[in-house]
Amino acid sequence: MITSEQHEKLRGWFAGRLPDDLFESLVEVTVDREEITVVGRIPEPGLAEGASDAEKEAAAQARIQEFRERTRDDRVAVAREAEHRFGKKVSWGVECGGERALFTHIAAPVMTRLRQPERQVLDTLIAAGVARSRSDALAWCVRLVQRHADDWLTELRDSLEHVQRVRAQGPDATPRDATPDEE
Repeated sequence: MITSEQHEKLRGWFAGRLPDDLFESLVEVTVDREEITVVGRIPEPGLAEGASDAEKEAAAQARIQEFRERTRDDRVAVAREAEHRFGKKVSWGVECGGERALFTHIAAPVMTRLRQPERQVLDTLIAAGVARSRSDALAWCVRLVQRHADDWLTELRDSLEHVQRVRAQGPDATPRDATPDEE
């Protein structure tokens, strides 16, 4: 977990490093232990007034695909520099006309031990056709919790950040201006 100051510096680095014409705006930069995901807004395609929803969706998808292909070299160059600097893989995404698309991104395996009642929940989701496997069922459950517990998770993350700040001020903390010989 990174602090909000570290996150702001990371977002600032991307805002300063990205080519000016890559995105209309930088929507979000998210980070976890394995990956940094950068999402930007790209221009909506020009359509005639009164275009149908299907036409708008198809045009946005085509614009997203065109952007992905046209900007690949620029995004790869920035990603390589960021991966070297931050030690994490970089993934990309865009928003266009109400559509959001994430390009290739990491699906990190997570090991867990579940007791029978918890496994039965996953098996019920499989039997109902909601998921193909226990892994898919568990991912579905996590997405459901994420959707319905956003405020609680935000408060929890803020609390963790406070704990990290307090720990950094403890007696074992390294003074900011100390040189390696003074530590």
